[in-house]
Amino acid sequence: MTRRVVVALLTPVTWSPPGIDLAKWRAALAEDVVDLLARLAQAEPAIAAVPADLALAEEIAWPGMPIYEVPSTTVLPVLHQAAAAGFDQAAVLAADAADVPGMILGKLLRPLTSKPVAVAPAGRDGGLLAVATTLPVPEWLGDHDLDSATPMTVRRGAPQPSLVESTPDWRRLRGPADLATLDMALEGWENTRALLGG
Repeated sequence: MTRRVVVALLTPVTWSPPGIDLAKWRAALAEDVVDLLARLAQAEPAIAAVPADLALAEEIAWPGMPIYEVPSTTVLPVLHQAAAAGFDQAAVLAADAADVPGMILGKLLRPLTSKPVAVAPAGRDGGLLAVATTLPVPEWLGDHDLDSATPMTVRRGAPQPSLVESTPDWRRLRGPADLATLDMALEGWENTRALLGG
């Protein structure tokens, strides 16, 4: 039985909708992502946070959910902690994609049966939604941050570009244009929806 973990990484959030406190907005986004992960059938959930964000991680974690303390909001420290915890596969997911469907995460994990790394782009604004790998972490994988990395930058370190599979994208909520794409009819993301008054 393959042990998988999907880790919500508390990445920096620099924008919130007008009239909404940035800290409350960030917490709502992250809590919705964590709630989704807690219900995933195909993987175990966890949270990763730098020391300054541990209080937020503890606030939004479900009972018994692991919290990984990491030195930076980049993927390698998270993946190494997942490997140390005994997992065979791990995905690091940005915690600002409040309404990401579980199906997107399933499609991210699926290629790991034949490829060592899979990446999900974060839509038109660039960056990545998530990075998934087999464990132990491939030695050639660089330490990327999800805000600036792209499928191309991840492939650049691979011995062959085909070792990195690109999976369907999903946007993160990083600005007004992203907010406009929210579908109020889509299930989930209750905390973010409540802040928006929906």
